[in-house]
Amino acid sequence: MTPETKYIFVTGGVTSSLGKGIIAASLAKLLQAQGYRTTIQKLDPYINVDPGTLNPYEHGECYVTDDGAETDLDLGHYERFLNVPTSQANNVTTGRIYQSVINRERKGEFLGKTVQVIPHITDEIKNRIQILGNSGDYDIVITEIGGTVGDIESLPYIEAVRQLKWDLGDNNALVIHLTLIPYLTAAGELKTKPTQHSVKTLMESGVQADILVCRTEHELPSDLKRKLALFCNVREEAIIQSIDASTIYDVPNLMLEEKLDQVVLKKLALNSDVPDLTNWNKFVKRHKNPKSEITIGLIGKYVELQDSYKSILEAFIHAGAENEVKVNVESVHSEYLNADNIKMKLSHLDGVLVAPGFGERGIEGKITAIKYVRENNIPFLGICLGMQMAVIEFCRNVMELSDASSTEMNPDTTNPVIDIMEDQKTITDMGGTMRLGAWDCHIEKDTIAYKVYQSQDIKERHRHRYEFNSTFKAQIEAAGLKATGYNPDTKLVEIVENPSHPWFVGVQYHPEYKSTVANPHPLFVAFVKASLKHSKKK
Repeated sequence: MTPETKYIFVTGGVTSSLGKGIIAASLAKLLQAQGYRTTIQKLDPYINVDPGTLNPYEHGECYVTDDGAETDLDLGHYERFLNVPTSQANNVTTGRIYQSVINRERKGEFLGKTVQVIPHITDEIKNRIQILGNSGDYDIVITEIGGTVGDIESLPYIEAVRQLKWDLGDNNALVIHLTLIPYLTAAGELKTKPTQHSVKTLMESGVQADILVCRTEHELPSDLKRKLALFCNVREEAIIQSIDASTIYDVPNLMLEEKLDQVVLKKLALNSDVPDLTNWNKFVKRHKNPKSEITIGLIGKYVELQDSYKSILEAFIHAGAENEVKVNVESVHSEYLNADNIKMKLSHLDGVLVAPGFGERGIEGKITAIKYVRENNIPFLGICLGMQMAVIEFCRNVMELSDASSTEMNPDTTNPVIDIMEDQKTITDMGGTMRLGAWDCHIEKDTIAYKVYQSQDIKERHRHRYEFNSTFKAQIEAAGLKATGYNPDTKLVEIVENPSHPWFVGVQYHPEYKSTVANPHPLFVAFVKASLKHSKKK
């Protein structure tokens, strides 16, 4: 029986900055733009059950889905490109695979059999790959396999791909292999040997690449493509050049020029049409041709690694294009901010975003920054911890509660204006135990948030343990900081605003997770607009 869903596997050799996630997302965009219901999943070869317990320096940001899954940041790319929500099923780790198999073994589900990598681990991987395909919601499932071919931890995934290609039969599954074609400046030539060896390593595991996507800084000449086709057993038309792009949002068009979508659909025995990229290209045009320029300070403690705040940076690109403005994001390390250098660091900025985070390192710098923007009427957006620091700053400097703090940083404070949720107090495990996923928020009318959303009822994604302490709500509001959004069931505060400031908003949730090319997040759009207005006053 021919399966209704087609499968594409994206593997990687030695690659550079533009990786498998962007290629997978770009191909998915081209297929979606031809009417195929397409989704992407990521298989990560690390033993963490999910990236929720990983330091951002290790793996970049942790991306959260509507259903509360803590996932790899590549899922953010998938959502931004496709404008289709992902879920727990879109990200699988080795830790989750082994946890599931071991739990089943403990329950006796294997009937006394010896539990082994083959077939038990590979069967679990195959089942996870096919969950989305079996749902009936998708025509094509693209599976990105993390890591590099040849890595010991990736071997079970490659073996599962080998088995699935065999199980699914001809024209129902294919493998795209992404490799690097390095340019040796001294010799003045492109070298194919890394790609040849990478394809050979893949073949040693029993998997033949159907398509090669070759990362390169220079155009690939036809004789080089012929050489790769000959040595790698890949048709010349299936040697796809992926040249350096000025923005990741150019990549779908570059892949369209290379006819990647046509080659894929031909191999899957599906009809090919001209993708409708009208709205996508309108966005790219606005992004590349801004009419104005602003600088926004991103204040955080992981700023050395851009991927730590990937969704925030991309949300600024979407909001910038919507406002036809170039948003220059200036990273400011909160750990090195103090009263002596704050004016020099922030006075030139058109807006300030205080980023999410965990732990006490760098929080005093965030509080100092918020005091400065509040007193100098600079547009402010605080996200998660950034919102909590705005509450603490207001309580300390306006209400004169000098030891106001969060019990996360100071368990002994007499004014715990930010406190841990009751249902979190008995939890000892770190992973997957926060308030996660999409939660309802009810917004008061006649507020910035209501003007932004044009609705009183919204849903936004969360990832945190500590909350605005409602015991202090009346006292704080009487002093001038208003709680303008709250969860209708728990009454937990979701949004705070300062009405005496031109644009001052703190949100407990993560709006950046929901910003896409097709739907720039309204909060970022409004914040960029307010920052542009502020820049013209200076």
